[in-house]
Amino acid sequence: MSSQRPTPLKILFASSEAQPLIKTGGLADVAGSLPPALSHLGEEVRLVLPAYPTTLEQARELTPVSSLRIGAYPGEITIHQGTLEEGVTLYLVEIPGMFDRPGNPYVDGQGNNWPDNAQRFAAFCRVVANIALGQAGLKWLPEIVHCNDWQTGLVPALITGEGNRPASIFTIHNMAYQGVFDRITFDQLQLPPALWSMEGLEFHNNFSFLKGGLAFADWITTVSPTYAGEILTPAFGYGLDGLLEYRKSRLTGVLNGIDYRVWDPAGDPAIAQPYDAQTLKLKAINKQHLQQELGLPRQPEALLIGNIGRLVEQKGVDLILDILPGLMHKENLQVAILGSGDPELERRLTAMADAHPGKIAVHIGYDEALAHRIEAGCDCFLMPSRFEPCGLNQLYSLRYGTVPIVNRTGGLADTVVDATPRNLLEGTATGFVFDRPQPPALWDCLERVIEFWNRPAMWWEKLVLAGMRQDFSWDSSAQHYRDIYHRAIDNPAPSPVARKDD
Repeated sequence: MSSQRPTPLKILFASSEAQPLIKTGGLADVAGSLPPALSHLGEEVRLVLPAYPTTLEQARELTPVSSLRIGAYPGEITIHQGTLEEGVTLYLVEIPGMFDRPGNPYVDGQGNNWPDNAQRFAAFCRVVANIALGQAGLKWLPEIVHCNDWQTGLVPALITGEGNRPASIFTIHNMAYQGVFDRITFDQLQLPPALWSMEGLEFHNNFSFLKGGLAFADWITTVSPTYAGEILTPAFGYGLDGLLEYRKSRLTGVLNGIDYRVWDPAGDPAIAQPYDAQTLKLKAINKQHLQQELGLPRQPEALLIGNIGRLVEQKGVDLILDILPGLMHKENLQVAILGSGDPELERRLTAMADAHPGKIAVHIGYDEALAHRIEAGCDCFLMPSRFEPCGLNQLYSLRYGTVPIVNRTGGLADTVVDATPRNLLEGTATGFVFDRPQPPALWDCLERVIEFWNRPAMWWEKLVLAGMRQDFSWDSSAQHYRDIYHRAIDNPAPSPVARKDD
């Protein structure tokens, strides 16, 4: 007797960016990977993004399928349909004058927020809400709308109280970015007046897009279990910890996965020498090539420490700068850094590299292929982040046999097991963890790393192989999200405000 396959869930996944079409950070990795993973589980997933110039250029088989008008925007909006990859339908929302501009989705060429970001993403949210309610002319009605970060935070608020609404999920990728604007902007956007309340979008006499997701979604998720606990505290909640505490029975931390099709040292086209856990000795060839590429002496015995990311205080770059002078006195140690961000941090790192050309290599900017080569060529990867909702580079590092060194926070705490004597004995250790984002704690941790590196090579190899055995693919995360979708459908949340004025 054959078992009948359950009906696929109809999922609308809303994001402001997604790999490989447009990327500024980890949100793009999630939005480009989770929908295909859900599709592989048999669900029906449609991804909706703003139609930036690059997305229109890169998307496959685009066809305009609907046009509509929404309040507070005078022109006609076009929805284009294409394919992200097999099994995932793509919608690109073209709003003339809003997203058809070059460069970054959120900031101009000088790094300043686009002055009309509230108008841009409110219009996008209204279109997503129309799609979610079956009012966009697409002849498709989702059961779940999954929103991500502040740029889609108005969607759960806009569909609340509607009789035929889908269940809503809101994922926090970083609480530090909240989409806060003033009362005048709220009125200009012609949002329902009932949403201006303490129970609604109002936030210290302004209003917050992020709060829309937190207050109105049927379920809230964030990108690691530890971060889900951290955001309930004033230190990480950014003024919304009280609301999150109130809603914590509907808050779940789900670790992000990584795409092992892209991040796999056995088949990575960007690196000099493919390798895996069975051919680990070949990793040393990548180290030699990286040292040569970055202008560092080709010393196989040197401990090569890498760092990739935004050069900002959150990532602990200042902590690295504080301990670099001391590290320069260590024999057989090299540092490779790739990133961009705060101009002063860029200047200080460049000055250190100029002062120690055989010890430090700094590349200002971002280079995806070089990022892969740093992961493959380094012995360790340093992530001293003050907070890290999930983090991806420590997961890439584990896959590439590059031992992570991390602060015990957020997803770093959930994914890296400290090399304590007990954990080493049990074979569970995968990296080095320190407990305070302060220079002395980081220094002490690096002293432990150096001492361990100088032990017989079998010790290091055992630590590396334990890391390479970890599975942080999207399969497990997609299963978690599917379970949450069903919970949200079966147990919808009541609206926190009355919507009599719609």
